[in-house]
Amino acid sequence: MERRGAHRRAGAQDPGLHVRARVQPQRDVLHLPHQLPDAADAARPGRLEGLLQRYVWADGAWNNFWYHPTDPCDSYARCGPFGFAYCDTAHSPECSCLPGFQPRSPKWSFRDGSGGCVRKTKLSCGHSDGFWPVNNMKLPVATNATVHAEMSLGECRQLCLANCSCRAYSAANISGGVSRGCVIWATDLLNMRQYPAVMQDLYIRLAQSDVDALNVSVAGKRRRPMVIAVAATISGVFLLAAAGCLCFWRYKARRKRRRHAPETAPGSGDNVLPFRARKHPDLSPARDDENKMSCGEDDLDLPLFDLAVILAATDNFAAESKLGEGGFGPVYLGRLEDGQEVAVKRLSKKSSQGVEEFKNEVRLVAKLQHRNLVRLLGCCIDDDERMLVYEFMHNNSLDTFIFDEAKGKLLGWSKRFEIILGIARGLLYLHEDSRVRIIHRDMKASNVLLDRNMIPKISDFGIARMFGGNQTTAYTLKVIGTYGYMSPEYAMDGVFSIKSDIYSFGVMVLEIVTGKKIRGFYDEELDLNLCGYAWMLWKEGRSTELLDNAMGGSCDHSQVRRCVQVALMCVDVQPRNRPMMSSVVMMLAGENATLPEPNEPGVNLGRNRADTGFSLTQSEFTVTTTDTG
Repeated sequence: MERRGAHRRAGAQDPGLHVRARVQPQRDVLHLPHQLPDAADAARPGRLEGLLQRYVWADGAWNNFWYHPTDPCDSYARCGPFGFAYCDTAHSPECSCLPGFQPRSPKWSFRDGSGGCVRKTKLSCGHSDGFWPVNNMKLPVATNATVHAEMSLGECRQLCLANCSCRAYSAANISGGVSRGCVIWATDLLNMRQYPAVMQDLYIRLAQSDVDALNVSVAGKRRRPMVIAVAATISGVFLLAAAGCLCFWRYKARRKRRRHAPETAPGSGDNVLPFRARKHPDLSPARDDENKMSCGEDDLDLPLFDLAVILAATDNFAAESKLGEGGFGPVYLGRLEDGQEVAVKRLSKKSSQGVEEFKNEVRLVAKLQHRNLVRLLGCCIDDDERMLVYEFMHNNSLDTFIFDEAKGKLLGWSKRFEIILGIARGLLYLHEDSRVRIIHRDMKASNVLLDRNMIPKISDFGIARMFGGNQTTAYTLKVIGTYGYMSPEYAMDGVFSIKSDIYSFGVMVLEIVTGKKIRGFYDEELDLNLCGYAWMLWKEGRSTELLDNAMGGSCDHSQVRRCVQVALMCVDVQPRNRPMMSSVVMMLAGENATLPEPNEPGVNLGRNRADTGFSLTQSEFTVTTTDTG
């Protein structure tokens, strides 16, 4: 203790002196944090740089025995204002500037980042500024930060924009994937570090021109892997050619055997299907037919229906049993031997979807169990026939009600609001609560079915995609979906994520409220589609004028306004501005919730395309990325 006291007294006499105790014959000395040596700080002897060292006297010299911190990136403000450190076993301790910033001093080339960074473009101090998210960050020093515990990220963003001194904002707490609270920095950002693992997102304020430039740069990086993937695909075509010829030969052989089968099903036209007749059709797999296959993966406990069962249930696909037709193919009402009613989806040969979409739907829906998702009972595979057997929804699809003047009267506002909440909870399960994250990619009113009690159930997972781990965004060359419901980034760039489904949900909410189709409504005089028209009325405080006249009667006007406001937030042109489904459910269900103001919808894809599924290309591969916004 006497040694340490001597050291402190020596340091107090000369603030700029780096003191080392040299009291012999003592064995070791603790070197306390020394004070900053620059002249500007000489007048503040209490400021320390935070380095603790221990020296040992041996062989006539002082030897550094121990020091802290051991990680160079843990040194306080190592990279200066608006700079951050990235250190792990695969990287040298380098300083980097935040996006939109550049090094203040040429010393950066000598790995001295203590001078920090400066902006490339000055802020305008207004709503023309923007924000850019930086992922996996240890947040800056919060000594002078302001915390708003009850504020949402959307409100936090608006508050930061309104304050010319605001430099960045972030969530105060992230628990269970849900952001809560808000932290705002109105001073220079210091002591940041980026980690390879998931930490927090920091939203830094930049000039809008810098935000636009960063968006262009990110889009370019997403496309680079495409070139590599295309080259690999071309080289693989030659390897697959031989396998394709073999498969084709086997297919022709099976067809030849089928033509010589002893019996065929009764009927005529395209609906005639060959099968081996059974006295008592049941639900058991037809193990005696070598052409039969399993429904999907081995771990899926899903029955394989015999073809004879399907034919008997649908009266050989009689015209009067047909319920409708979608992108997958026709749908028939079937009645099993025990009286249970089912819906049978038969893959059409003319469908833009195929065997891969069939397998995809089986694999996805069999794993999903939720009150607001349609239940898959089994499937049928026979030669080139593919069929899915679902629970029967007695009230058909949502679009048959809201777009029909007569049936629309059966759906009052309270029931429509329950349907909106049900769809939101179903999407929340797909995005955040199921075993795997599911992106539906074709959310629309015709893919929402209604049971006896008008409970909505999301259906048609043929083009859905599973995301694993922390993956939240993917890029595809094959854009499949329905115009009007597709988010701008998916329709134009092939980028899809959970935010794509949220955009489609916002469109559906506006359709449920108004009873108008997104592709059928267009105001010639105002040059507005349904989204733009809804935003105009909301801005003028006339949201309730959007209500479908077919409903009649009284309604909760506050609920209507809340639904329209949430829908407009969901159809924001920027994916990062759209709320997560967990926030959507809370905003819809919370009567006293404070909602952020939506932005004006910024994209109109035109008004001359048919409201049908489509494909822009014939081949597909997908490049996956992590979310950047």
